Amino acid sequence: MMEAGYKLGGRYRVIRPVGEGGMANVYLAQDLILNREVAIKVLRLDLQNDPDTIRRFQREELAATELVHPNIVSVYDVGEDNGLQYIVMEYVSGADLKGYIAAHFPISYAEVVRMMTEILAAVQQAHAHGIIHRDLKPQNILVAPSGHLKITDFGIAVALSENSITQTNSMLGSVHYLSPEQARGSIATKQSDIYSLGIILYEMLTGKVPFEGETAVSIALKHFQNEIPSVRKIDAGIPQALENVVLRATAKEPSERYESVAAMTADLKTTLSPLRVGEPKFVSQVNNEETKILPRIDPEQFNTSSAAPTSAATSTAAAPTSAAATTPPSDKNLQAQKQKRPHPWIMIAGLLVAALIIIGGYFVVNQLRPVAVPNVTGMTQSKAESTLIAAQFKVGATTKKSSDQVQAGRVIQTTPAKSKKAKHRSVVKMQISTGKQEYVVKDYTERSYATVAAQLKKAGFKVKRTTIISRSYANGRIVQQSLDAGTRVIPKGKRITLTVSVGASGFSLLDMTNWSQASVQQYAGSMGFTLNTKYDYSSAVQAGAVMSQSPAAGTAVARDAKITVVLSRGSQADGAPD
Repeated sequence: MMEAGYKLGGRYRVIRPVGEGGMANVYLAQDLILNREVAIKVLRLDLQNDPDTIRRFQREELAATELVHPNIVSVYDVGEDNGLQYIVMEYVSGADLKGYIAAHFPISYAEVVRMMTEILAAVQQAHAHGIIHRDLKPQNILVAPSGHLKITDFGIAVALSENSITQTNSMLGSVHYLSPEQARGSIATKQSDIYSLGIILYEMLTGKVPFEGETAVSIALKHFQNEIPSVRKIDAGIPQALENVVLRATAKEPSERYESVAAMTADLKTTLSPLRVGEPKFVSQVNNEETKILPRIDPEQFNTSSAAPTSAATSTAAAPTSAAATTPPSDKNLQAQKQKRPHPWIMIAGLLVAALIIIGGYFVVNQLRPVAVPNVTGMTQSKAESTLIAAQFKVGATTKKSSDQVQAGRVIQTTPAKSKKAKHRSVVKMQISTGKQEYVVKDYTERSYATVAAQLKKAGFKVKRTTIISRSYANGRIVQQSLDAGTRVIPKGKRITLTVSVGASGFSLLDMTNWSQASVQQYAGSMGFTLNTKYDYSSAVQAGAVMSQSPAAGTAVARDAKITVVLSRGSQADGAPD
């Protein structure tokens, strides 16, 4: 472990360790040249002596510097310091996806799709550059405070791919997401990354990995021997279309998986669409038993075989007890008996048709009968979807809206509204809360105070105005603000102070308390401000003198300002005239 303050490569000063794994140790450091925080990943000491690992490590990380994408952690530099191999990367504050899932599960299906789409976009960019990650797992995906995701460790995964099976700690973390072909020792391909992406999606939907075991080997065996458990058995509210993405991405045979990350992305984006409700479950064709071909039955053969038992039964029932009984009936009598007696299959078919008509009629009546939309207001999106599906409604598109009353991620209302009657299988749309509406403070300097204040008050701010004499800003223009531009705040009840210029000709208002009315008028005439006079009773201030003023003494005002003074009428007991 490197101590805080150590200068790596003569440029990066170590601040503190931020992570420790089976492959490398990660430190937060300060780039002394560019004056920015960076993350430095230092290859573990026991791997520093393997020249092949070092060579692959450097080659792949240099290739990773070409991956410029908003969802990929940028690699700034690769170097060596006293035998220590290190990588300098973009520093992303926040948790990894593993910790995020643990802290926020259950995650709404829409949010899972959004997050997974960002992960897929990053992997698609890497694949386009011929780089296969080989070690995709939630621990290698960082979640920024903004909610955006970034994938890391493209190069180090490649460098350590040959050694990871022998590194117990590293393997236990990776084997949960390992493709069957990698578990068998085969070369990893783009489809191997797609398998790992399917396992990550499984974990985001269920909060756990599909296979557990005491050893890495036992888990690896399950990946190429056991079928992926159904996510819908864990959460029945998950749409079948979304489960199908998991099943197809994690198919045992690479040929059955998505041909590319782009194809997986396109499929994932439509999984919550009402058009895909009722989609059949994805079934692997490779793992299914071969279809059995039944032998063709000739109609004549069927008639012969079905007639035989009838003839035998007739013969047995008509066993002779006398010579007269043994006389065979004529052909005409036999034909008449066959015509009178209905065939048993016809009777059974008739009964089945009647039953189907009754059952079908029952279901048709029930399907046509309107039912009340369940009240899902205040539920999480995933729970609301499960409730609607259980009530035999289809879940339609969702819309987002800010709300002061409903917590973020929960349902504000539905269309049709709760308790309204609607047909079975009809579509119910939901409005999801984004929480209290945030307001992004802008740069208001040099803008008109009257215009800005009106906008801020309408948004819910409490606006306080202070004034200043300025030679640089015209009268009525904002000089500075108490909240910096770019600050995101909930405006309701939030105070913001705007400092406004009164121009270069402005002046500081004198204290006019106890002045006579004549003195006040003379002062107004000399300074140019408009005087507004009011009256009130006062036992402390003599009649005709100033009791109070607005603005207060010392306030910077413009020459054309409007100043209000309150003159005393004396004590009300004196009976001063109104």
